[in-house]
Amino acid sequence: MSMKWWTENLFKRSMVVVMSVSLLFASGCSLFPAEEEEEVLPEIAPAQISKKPEYEVTTANLETKVPVIGKLISLEEETLFFTLDGKHLKTLNVKAGDTVKAGQAIGALDVDDLSKTLRMAKLNFKKEEIAMKETLRARDEMDPIEFEEKSIAFEESKQKLVDMEEEIAKATLTAPFGGTLVTLNVQKGDLIKAYAPIAIVADTSKITAAAKLSKTELEKVAVGMEVNVNISNVGTFKGKVKLLPVKTAEANNGGGGVGGETKPERPEDFLILDLKDLPKNLNRGTPLSINIITKRTENAIVIPPSTLRSIGSRTYVQVIDAEGKREVDVEVGQQTATQVEILQGLKPGQKVVGR
Repeated sequence: MSMKWWTENLFKRSMVVVMSVSLLFASGCSLFPAEEEEEVLPEIAPAQISKKPEYEVTTANLETKVPVIGKLISLEEETLFFTLDGKHLKTLNVKAGDTVKAGQAIGALDVDDLSKTLRMAKLNFKKEEIAMKETLRARDEMDPIEFEEKSIAFEESKQKLVDMEEEIAKATLTAPFGGTLVTLNVQKGDLIKAYAPIAIVADTSKITAAAKLSKTELEKVAVGMEVNVNISNVGTFKGKVKLLPVKTAEANNGGGGVGGETKPERPEDFLILDLKDLPKNLNRGTPLSINIITKRTENAIVIPPSTLRSIGSRTYVQVIDAEGKREVDVEVGQQTATQVEILQGLKPGQKVVGR
């Protein structure tokens, strides 16, 4: 009995020890720090040296152009103005767009004061005429010097009347030729300044393409050069330079007047073009996009500008072939924004390196 109890008690104690050791081992494992996961490093790709672009040497029809903006003008047009100053516009007989005849009155200034003065002067002159007739009758009895003085005074009075009549005549503005009143800058009652532009009359049957050029542009252009002209929504037209503008004293081709005032435009201030097949129904003032071809080369050997290199006075390119890369000196000709002509040093089919 006692042996059995002792055996059972021993077994129970053994189980307790085993379980305690198991628990202790398990809890002990949880006390150790967790192993760190191995860091995965990204692969570092080796740096690649950028390859410079390569271009083939080709041929092309090369054109150097002077691009300008122009407009349609009439070869016969004139800016109208009054020469009297400080007078109000009393009458205005036309409106913009009207067709006028040569000599037709456009408008007139208020010169009532001058007309009254003229009437009084004519009355006084009649008295002088009567006195002059008496002088002529008594000429033989008069001192020659006295007679000459009275004759001169009479002629002066007569000339004053003529001058006053001419001054009053300046108050009426007339059309110099038949045409269309393309602009009108005044209205009835305006105070008019002498030589200020009043209107422009133009013969719209003589419309042509024209442009104003700067001094730098004009130096590149000559009569006979080919032109391409584009008119928006109408088309592109070919032609030639017909006339160069008349040289003026003003640095800006007639753009400045006395006291900084803008001078009226004249056909002589423009570069005149001769275009083929220009439609007849176009309006004066229509804007134009013009390319003047100053130089043309057929089948020129060309390369892109980015392939051209220079050091001091030396101009060269880098040529690449089966033997590798080498430098070749070149002679440059015509140049545009996208192509450079090579006169010597390269042949079509070769490859050159860009920057």
